[in-house]
Amino acid sequence: MLRTRNPNRNRAAARTAMARPAMARVVTAALGTALVLTGCSHPSHTSHPSHSAHPDTTKAAGSRPTAPDARHIALKGAVNVRDLGGYRTSDGKQLRYGVVFRGDALGKLTPADLTVASKLGLRSVVDFRLPVEVRTDGADRLPKGASAVPLPIDDTGLYERTTAAIGSRDPAEQQKALGGGKGAETMRRIYRTFVTEAGARRQFARVLDTLADGKGLPLLFHCTSGKDRTGWMSYVLLRALGVPAATAEADYLLSDDIRRSADLKTRDGLKKSGIMRDPQLIVPLQEVRKDYLGAALTEADRRYGGFDAYLSKGLGLDAGTLRRLRTSLLT
Repeated sequence: MLRTRNPNRNRAAARTAMARPAMARVVTAALGTALVLTGCSHPSHTSHPSHSAHPDTTKAAGSRPTAPDARHIALKGAVNVRDLGGYRTSDGKQLRYGVVFRGDALGKLTPADLTVASKLGLRSVVDFRLPVEVRTDGADRLPKGASAVPLPIDDTGLYERTTAAIGSRDPAEQQKALGGGKGAETMRRIYRTFVTEAGARRQFARVLDTLADGKGLPLLFHCTSGKDRTGWMSYVLLRALGVPAATAEADYLLSDDIRRSADLKTRDGLKKSGIMRDPQLIVPLQEVRKDYLGAALTEADRRYGGFDAYLSKGLGLDAGTLRRLRTSLLT
């Protein structure tokens, strides 16, 4: 005997299936790196000392100003794309403009954005995202002449655990996963993995090797939100070139200013859609903070004895590679 189908149930199931991809995109955008990086088996709660600073605004003859708004590349489909050029090293050299760029996901670039991007002359676009991020948010849209270089930072299940909590729409589950400081501690664990996990170190080192080689330039590297994996990569690059630590930190912290409006819209979307009653829970996942960066730096101190030793022992960069890196990028 055939069972009678319930049309209301079928329509509800169809609506749920249609909503699921949209919800996944919202959740991924909201959580960015926090959902896609592994935790750490050697947690440390000590913050590395850091100092407030603004980017070096010294101008060399004939160079563009190095203020943040001069570096930022305005695009509709990506929020956090920047030229790293213009920063000064401790010995007075300058990172060349138009050679190294940092960014967030490029899958939503508009035709007008692609016209702007084509003027950058990109040859290599390094993508730190995991396959699940690419499937959810879309593959990069690249200008002609740019080659995609996937260098995913590995995941050991954090994405699934956190998206399960957010996607549950259960305030109690969300509070349990992210409340009481758990969101911020998740971020500190993530940053420690930039130092502790061999796979992450290998990917960061490959970018530095490519930049030192100089054959794939101009190069842009990015992740989903352009703030954590990308922020650490930018910090490491600037320090490796001899840019003062305070200036490299200031570049890292700029993501908060640049992303503020977009992140607020994401939280509004989570609340209006009914996914989260308290979207403020994800603020620690959206922000960059000195203590997140400090967690990685403290781990580098603990494991290697300092940042320079992290470069040489952790990333395998010998003196020759560092010299070629500086020759390739500095003027």
